[in-house]
Amino acid sequence: MQKIWILAFGLVLGVAACGDTMGEQAVLGGAAGAGVAVVTDGDPLTGAVIGAGGNVAFCQLYPSRC
Repeated sequence: MQKIWILAFGLVLGVAACGDTMGEQAVLGGAAGAGVAVVTDGDPLTGAVIGAGGNVAFCQLYPSRC
């Protein structure tokens, strides 16, 4: 159960910390994704790629929410 809360917190943190530029968005999303992957015993590289892509996509689609 604890892993679910950590995962949810990481996802919220990744979206909440969008960044001002596309580079910042990628770095912040990647860091959040890698962190969540480490905590949940996943692959950090995969988590970083998914987090970076997800954060950049979200911020580009909804810039007013970042």
